[in-house]
Amino acid sequence: MKLKFLCFSLLAATIWAQDRPIPPPGVAVSEADQKELKAGIERLSGLIAGLGNHALLPDVIIFRDAAKYALENNEFFRPDEPAKARALLTEGVNRAEALRNGEAPWTRATGLVVRGYVSKIDGSVQPYGLVVPTSYDARLPRSWRLDAWFHGRAEQLSEVNFLSERMSRPGEFTPRDAIVLHLYGRYCNASKFAGEIDLFEALDAVKKQYRIDDNRIVMRGFSMGGAAAWHIGAHYAGMWAAVAPGAGFSESREFLKLKEMPPVWEQKLWRMYDATDYAANFVNVPLVAYSGEIDGQKQAADLMAKYLEKEGIPMAHVIGPQTGHRYHPVAREELNQKIDAIAAQGREAYPRRVRFVTYTLRYNRMKWVTVDGLAQHWEKGSVDAMISGAGVDVKTAGVTGLTLEFGPGGAPVELVGRTAVTLDGKRIDVTGPASDRSWKVSFVKQGGQWVAGSASGLRKVHGLQGPIDDAFMDSFLIVTGSGKSSERIEAEQARAIKEWRRQFRGEARVKKDSEVTEANLAAHHIVVWGTPATNSLLGKIADRLPVQWAGEQVKVGTATYSAATHYPAFVYPNPLNPARYVVVNSGFTFREFDYLNNARQISKLPDWAVIDTTTPADGKYPGKVVAAGFFDEQWKLTPGSPR
Repeated sequence: MKLKFLCFSLLAATIWAQDRPIPPPGVAVSEADQKELKAGIERLSGLIAGLGNHALLPDVIIFRDAAKYALENNEFFRPDEPAKARALLTEGVNRAEALRNGEAPWTRATGLVVRGYVSKIDGSVQPYGLVVPTSYDARLPRSWRLDAWFHGRAEQLSEVNFLSERMSRPGEFTPRDAIVLHLYGRYCNASKFAGEIDLFEALDAVKKQYRIDDNRIVMRGFSMGGAAAWHIGAHYAGMWAAVAPGAGFSESREFLKLKEMPPVWEQKLWRMYDATDYAANFVNVPLVAYSGEIDGQKQAADLMAKYLEKEGIPMAHVIGPQTGHRYHPVAREELNQKIDAIAAQGREAYPRRVRFVTYTLRYNRMKWVTVDGLAQHWEKGSVDAMISGAGVDVKTAGVTGLTLEFGPGGAPVELVGRTAVTLDGKRIDVTGPASDRSWKVSFVKQGGQWVAGSASGLRKVHGLQGPIDDAFMDSFLIVTGSGKSSERIEAEQARAIKEWRRQFRGEARVKKDSEVTEANLAAHHIVVWGTPATNSLLGKIADRLPVQWAGEQVKVGTATYSAATHYPAFVYPNPLNPARYVVVNSGFTFREFDYLNNARQISKLPDWAVIDTTTPADGKYPGKVVAAGFFDEQWKLTPGSPR
């Protein structure tokens, strides 16, 4: 009976995912509207082409692409949206003509401004919105506070709707004398994966155009945006002046009320985005949470309060009385007063003490401490570093390499000269800060003992530590085979390209194996599809990969699988450029069932997996995962693999 119920539940979940696609299908668009939009897109495209490589071109392209993708992908969700797209095209034409005349008035405008940047991940132009205070003047010898706002879940938040809203509504908070950055976040993913990188790319773009105070940047969001603020705050606590999450979720298991546990590797991968596991990091940044008293999503803050209490941190929690899923006006004012007071103080870039917890080298830095190596990924690594007298005392657990780094003027004067760094009780004398009081020194564990220096050789490092999804957080190129692969691999390849557009709002770069250049290998993570026989690039490196695939067998360690009914999916440093990944037969790993709830949008496959194609692909997996696991810290198969 239990088996029948489980099978029915899985089938129902799959059908549910298929019946309610994310984003949903759009409404019918009249032939007249289609014709007018196509003409507008063509006209704006011509103007864009005439502007060459103008630095401000992304501020124009956002309008063209919003209309183009909505029309091509059936993403007009309401009858009034074609009119919104026409208005955006008109604004795009106005900006293009202004650039042609040597003008760019929106770059000096205050109030509501929308702009764009070119993403390193896929070369797409991503939009963002700004609220620029009337007091802003780039000629003044000062810098401005910036509040980043993460939006809530909105399955119909196409680029058309995002831009239209950002051009007409200031949003929930508009602090005096502060710029507000409204993030698109690549649609509806709670600022995870490429959505996470959107924050940093948008911030970089804003800093190039506006005078931003790096020590007065605040993270805010509500609902899905609150979940984003929780995880961005926990993982990057050292970068912000304050963090103010509202509602949302702070982890997956309890929020989803899971009773049936997923595979062990998925449970380990919760440690990538569960803010509860990183609660100790909030000692490095002021945190003020908000919840409505009767909001079910108050669970996120209540749970974080328990984890913070374990770290000796009582959580500041503003609660809207008898309030559901919204901000209470009186509580909003209390929240603003707290955040304004904190932001006025600004971030302390170089505190005397840093406490840091991480489970992956994807998140490897806190203030002046960088973790360069972990004893084992997805197990806890911690650092407690304190400047004490004329030295630094560091206590670690689960860490095998670290760097202490202060920028110019950052190192305390008492460290100048010969400095003693005590690591887990062992004193190591090193050269202290330079004359500008900058200082950088690295240490590595050798034979269980700390020594000055850095590790070498193939190993997991920041940005090259897995899992599979990590490759899609930086520039990647999909490489298809010249030969014909199995129907399943061909279908998964097509799905990966299609779903990248639907879920992360860009167009994946795609090339044939015969077209890949040395420059491509240097610039991108390479995502190869096929077999060593059907994809020449995969064939070129096949004998240098830890998962062997030749002839009739797929071999992982001592285990073998029939290549007729199985294929491997994995990530590994590219043998042709070990500074970049090669991914074999996988796109991002969460699927249709996970689109329905942002707390499920986490990595579903680890570093490697073997897929049985006799089981159909569904909304959860690309087939039956018969074996999966993580490579060790030297990118080797762990003893006992596969499992």
